[in-house]
Amino acid sequence: MSETKLTSIIIPTHNGLPLLVSCIESIRRHTEVPYEIIVVDNGSTDGTQEYCIQEGLTFIALPTNEGFPAACNRGLAIASGDQLLLLNNDVNVTPQWLSNMLLALYSAEDVGIVGPVTNYASGRQQVDVVWETQEEFMQIACRHNRSNPAKWLEAQRIVGLCFLFKRKLWEIVGQFDERFSPGHYEDDDYCYRARQHGFRLIISGDTLVYHAGSASFASANPGGWNDLIESNRQKFIDKWGIDPWIYL
Repeated sequence: MSETKLTSIIIPTHNGLPLLVSCIESIRRHTEVPYEIIVVDNGSTDGTQEYCIQEGLTFIALPTNEGFPAACNRGLAIASGDQLLLLNNDVNVTPQWLSNMLLALYSAEDVGIVGPVTNYASGRQQVDVVWETQEEFMQIACRHNRSNPAKWLEAQRIVGLCFLFKRKLWEIVGQFDERFSPGHYEDDDYCYRARQHGFRLIISGDTLVYHAGSASFASANPGGWNDLIESNRQKFIDKWGIDPWIYL
Protein backbone atom coordinates (compact mmCIF):
# COMPACT_ATOMS: atom_id res chain seq x y z
CA MET A 1 0.00 0.00 0.00
CA SER A 2 1.28 3.44 -0.87
CA GLU A 3 1.54 5.77 2.10
CA THR A 4 0.37 8.63 -0.11
CA LYS A 5 -3.19 7.30 0.11
CA LEU A 6 -5.51 9.61 2.05
CA THR A 7 -7.77 8.43 4.87
CA SER A 8 -10.99 10.38 5.48
CA ILE A 9 -11.85 10.29 9.20
CA ILE A 10 -15.55 11.02 9.77
CA ILE A 11 -16.57 11.85 13.34
CA PRO A 12 -20.30 12.19 14.12
CA THR A 13 -20.96 14.16 17.30
CA HIS A 14 -23.81 15.51 19.41
CA ASN A 15 -23.25 17.79 22.40
CA GLY A 16 -19.96 16.10 23.20
CA LEU A 17 -17.46 18.93 22.83
CA PRO A 18 -14.96 17.82 25.52
CA LEU A 19 -14.92 14.32 24.03
CA LEU A 20 -14.53 15.70 20.52
CA VAL A 21 -11.63 17.96 21.51
CA SER A 22 -9.81 15.04 23.12
CA CYS A 23 -10.49 12.83 20.08
CA ILE A 24 -9.21 15.45 17.60
CA GLU A 25 -6.10 16.13 19.68
CA SER A 26 -5.30 12.41 19.80
CA ILE A 27 -5.63 12.12 16.01
CA ARG A 28 -3.31 15.06 15.44
CA ARG A 29 -0.80 13.73 17.94
CA HIS A 30 -0.68 10.10 16.85
CA THR A 31 -1.41 9.95 13.10
CA GLU A 32 1.65 9.83 10.86
CA VAL A 33 -0.05 8.99 7.53
CA PRO A 34 -2.11 11.39 5.36
CA TYR A 35 -5.63 12.07 6.61
CA GLU A 36 -8.50 14.53 6.61
CA ILE A 37 -11.01 15.06 9.42
CA ILE A 38 -14.72 15.60 8.74
CA VAL A 39 -16.90 16.40 11.76
CA VAL A 40 -20.64 15.90 11.32
CA ASP A 41 -22.55 17.67 14.08
CA ASN A 42 -26.03 16.45 14.98
CA GLY A 43 -27.55 19.73 16.16
CA SER A 44 -25.21 20.43 19.06
CA THR A 45 -25.69 23.50 21.27
CA ASP A 46 -22.42 23.27 23.21
CA GLY A 47 -20.01 25.25 21.01
CA THR A 48 -19.06 22.38 18.71
CA GLN A 49 -19.53 24.45 15.56
CA GLU A 50 -17.39 27.31 16.90
CA TYR A 51 -14.62 24.89 17.88
CA CYS A 52 -14.57 23.20 14.47
CA ILE A 53 -14.40 26.54 12.67
CA GLN A 54 -11.63 27.74 14.96
CA GLU A 55 -9.65 24.56 14.34
CA GLY A 56 -10.13 24.72 10.58
CA LEU A 57 -11.90 21.36 10.42
CA THR A 58 -14.19 20.29 7.61
CA PHE A 59 -17.57 20.59 9.25
CA ILE A 60 -21.16 19.62 8.45
CA ALA A 61 -23.80 21.17 10.72
CA LEU A 62 -27.12 19.33 10.80
CA PRO A 63 -29.97 21.40 12.29
CA THR A 64 -31.31 18.53 14.39
CA ASN A 65 -30.03 15.22 15.75
CA GLU A 66 -30.51 12.89 12.78
CA GLY A 67 -28.65 10.02 14.44
CA PHE A 68 -25.36 8.24 13.93
CA PRO A 69 -26.08 6.42 10.62
CA ALA A 70 -27.36 9.59 8.95
CA ALA A 71 -24.36 11.59 10.18
CA CYS A 72 -22.03 8.93 8.81
CA ASN A 73 -23.72 9.09 5.42
CA ARG A 74 -23.46 12.89 5.28
CA GLY A 75 -19.77 12.77 6.07
CA LEU A 76 -19.01 9.93 3.68
CA ALA A 77 -20.76 11.80 0.88
CA ILE A 78 -18.11 14.56 0.90
CA ALA A 79 -15.09 12.42 1.87
CA SER A 80 -12.22 12.41 -0.62
CA GLY A 81 -10.07 9.65 0.87
CA ASP A 82 -8.94 6.42 -0.73
CA GLN A 83 -10.08 4.77 2.47
CA LEU A 84 -12.81 5.87 4.87
CA LEU A 85 -12.90 5.68 8.65
CA LEU A 86 -15.83 6.23 10.99
CA LEU A 87 -14.73 7.24 14.48
CA ASN A 88 -16.78 7.76 17.62
CA ASN A 89 -16.14 11.08 19.32
CA ASP A 90 -15.38 9.26 22.60
CA VAL A 91 -12.38 7.41 21.15
CA ASN A 92 -8.79 8.48 21.76
CA VAL A 93 -6.43 7.03 19.19
CA THR A 94 -2.89 5.92 19.98
CA PRO A 95 0.59 5.68 18.40
CA GLN A 96 0.70 3.75 15.09
CA TRP A 97 -3.06 3.24 15.19
CA LEU A 98 -3.87 4.11 11.60
CA SER A 99 -0.73 2.81 9.92
CA ASN A 100 -1.22 -0.58 11.61
CA MET A 101 -4.86 -0.78 10.54
CA LEU A 102 -4.01 0.22 6.97
CA LEU A 103 -1.53 -2.63 6.74
CA ALA A 104 -4.33 -5.02 7.67
CA LEU A 105 -6.79 -3.36 5.28
CA TYR A 106 -4.47 -3.71 2.30
CA SER A 107 -3.11 -7.13 3.23
CA ALA A 108 -5.42 -8.77 0.68
CA GLU A 109 -7.74 -7.65 -2.10
CA ASP A 110 -10.83 -9.06 -0.40
CA VAL A 111 -10.28 -7.43 2.99
CA GLY A 112 -12.94 -4.74 3.22
CA ILE A 113 -13.27 -3.55 6.84
CA VAL A 114 -10.79 -3.36 9.72
CA GLY A 115 -11.23 -2.38 13.36
CA PRO A 116 -8.92 -2.20 16.41
CA VAL A 117 -9.10 -3.79 19.83
CA THR A 118 -10.10 -1.59 22.75
CA ASN A 119 -10.94 -1.46 26.42
CA TYR A 120 -14.69 -1.12 25.79
CA ALA A 121 -16.66 -2.79 23.00
CA SER A 122 -19.15 -5.56 22.47
CA GLY A 123 -17.83 -8.87 21.23
CA ARG A 124 -14.31 -9.93 20.31
CA GLN A 125 -12.75 -6.48 20.05
CA GLN A 126 -12.76 -5.87 23.79
CA VAL A 127 -9.53 -6.81 25.55
CA ASP A 128 -8.51 -6.72 29.19
CA VAL A 129 -6.50 -3.59 29.97
CA VAL A 130 -5.59 -2.47 33.48
CA TRP A 131 -4.70 1.20 33.91
CA GLU A 132 -5.35 4.10 36.26
CA THR A 133 -4.62 7.22 34.19
CA GLN A 134 -4.93 8.15 30.53
CA GLU A 135 -1.16 8.55 30.43
CA GLU A 136 -0.77 4.99 31.65
CA PHE A 137 -3.22 3.71 29.03
CA MET A 138 -1.26 5.51 26.33
CA GLN A 139 1.97 3.88 27.51
CA ILE A 140 0.30 0.46 27.36
CA ALA A 141 -0.98 1.19 23.85
CA CYS A 142 2.43 2.38 22.72
CA ARG A 143 3.94 -0.96 23.75
CA HIS A 144 1.01 -2.90 22.30
CA ASN A 145 0.85 -1.18 18.90
CA ARG A 146 3.77 -2.91 17.25
CA SER A 147 2.77 -4.15 13.81
CA ASN A 148 2.23 -7.90 13.97
CA PRO A 149 0.08 -9.67 11.35
CA ALA A 150 -0.01 -12.71 13.62
CA LYS A 151 -2.44 -10.73 15.78
CA TRP A 152 -4.90 -10.10 12.95
CA LEU A 153 -8.15 -12.00 13.40
CA GLU A 154 -10.86 -12.58 10.81
CA ALA A 155 -14.28 -11.71 12.20
CA GLN A 156 -17.99 -11.66 11.34
CA ARG A 157 -18.47 -8.10 12.56
CA ILE A 158 -16.52 -4.94 13.30
CA VAL A 159 -17.89 -2.51 15.88
CA GLY A 160 -18.52 0.99 14.52
CA LEU A 161 -16.48 2.83 17.15
CA CYS A 162 -13.43 2.81 14.82
CA PHE A 163 -14.45 1.42 11.44
CA LEU A 164 -11.94 1.53 8.56
CA PHE A 165 -12.93 0.43 5.06
CA LYS A 166 -11.94 0.74 1.44
CA ARG A 167 -13.65 3.24 -0.84
CA LYS A 168 -14.48 0.45 -3.29
CA LEU A 169 -16.49 -1.25 -0.52
CA TRP A 170 -18.46 1.97 0.02
CA GLU A 171 -19.11 2.19 -3.74
CA ILE A 172 -20.39 -1.39 -3.82
CA VAL A 173 -22.26 -1.70 -0.51
CA GLY A 174 -23.66 1.84 -0.40
CA GLN A 175 -24.88 3.97 2.47
CA PHE A 176 -25.51 3.00 6.07
CA ASP A 177 -29.12 2.05 6.70
CA GLU A 178 -30.78 4.99 8.46
CA ARG A 179 -33.63 2.85 9.77
CA PHE A 180 -31.22 2.10 12.65
CA SER A 181 -31.13 5.75 13.77
CA PRO A 182 -30.27 7.09 16.26
CA GLY A 183 -27.80 4.23 16.38
CA HIS A 184 -26.87 0.61 17.19
CA TYR A 185 -26.74 -2.30 14.77
CA GLU A 186 -26.11 -0.09 11.74
CA ASP A 187 -22.52 -1.37 11.92
CA ASP A 188 -23.68 -5.01 12.18
CA ASP A 189 -25.93 -4.41 9.19
CA TYR A 190 -23.10 -2.90 7.16
CA CYS A 191 -20.75 -5.75 8.02
CA TYR A 192 -23.39 -8.29 7.02
CA ARG A 193 -23.90 -6.55 3.67
CA ALA A 194 -20.14 -6.33 3.08
CA ARG A 195 -19.74 -10.05 3.71
CA GLN A 196 -22.58 -10.76 1.27
CA HIS A 197 -20.46 -9.03 -1.38
CA GLY A 198 -17.46 -11.24 -0.59
CA PHE A 199 -15.46 -8.87 1.60
CA ARG A 200 -13.59 -10.15 4.65
CA LEU A 201 -13.45 -8.35 8.01
CA ILE A 202 -10.31 -8.15 10.13
CA ILE A 203 -9.77 -7.24 13.79
CA SER A 204 -6.38 -5.57 13.94
CA GLY A 205 -5.24 -7.11 17.21
CA ASP A 206 -1.99 -5.15 17.04
CA THR A 207 -3.90 -1.85 17.40
CA LEU A 208 -5.25 -0.76 20.80
CA VAL A 209 -7.32 2.42 21.15
CA TYR A 210 -9.16 3.96 24.11
CA HIS A 211 -12.98 4.07 24.08
CA ALA A 212 -14.89 5.91 26.79
CA GLY A 213 -17.96 3.82 25.99
CA SER A 214 -21.02 5.14 24.11
CA ALA A 215 -20.86 8.39 26.04
CA SER A 216 -22.88 10.50 23.60
CA PHE A 217 -25.63 7.90 23.19
CA ALA A 218 -25.91 7.45 26.94
CA SER A 219 -26.33 11.18 27.54
CA ALA A 220 -28.86 11.54 24.72
CA ASN A 221 -30.89 8.47 25.74
CA PRO A 222 -30.60 8.27 29.55
CA GLY A 223 -33.90 6.50 30.08
CA GLY A 224 -34.18 4.25 27.06
CA TRP A 225 -30.73 2.82 26.46
CA ASN A 226 -31.68 -0.86 26.68
CA ASP A 227 -34.95 -0.28 24.84
CA LEU A 228 -33.07 1.33 21.94
CA ILE A 229 -30.62 -1.56 21.69
CA GLU A 230 -33.38 -4.16 21.74
CA SER A 231 -35.51 -2.23 19.23
CA ASN A 232 -32.68 -2.01 16.71
CA ARG A 233 -31.74 -5.63 17.27
CA GLN A 234 -35.30 -6.50 16.27
CA LYS A 235 -35.00 -4.30 13.17
CA PHE A 236 -31.94 -6.31 12.13
CA ILE A 237 -33.82 -9.58 12.69
CA ASP A 238 -36.81 -8.30 10.70
CA LYS A 239 -34.53 -7.22 7.82
CA TRP A 240 -32.31 -10.31 7.56
CA GLY A 241 -34.14 -13.09 9.37
CA ILE A 242 -31.20 -13.79 11.70
CA ASP A 243 -30.19 -12.61 15.15
CA PRO A 244 -27.05 -10.40 15.13
CA TRP A 245 -26.10 -11.80 18.54
CA ILE A 246 -24.83 -14.92 16.79
CA TYR A 247 -21.81 -12.81 15.76
CA LEU A 248 -20.84 -11.78 19.29
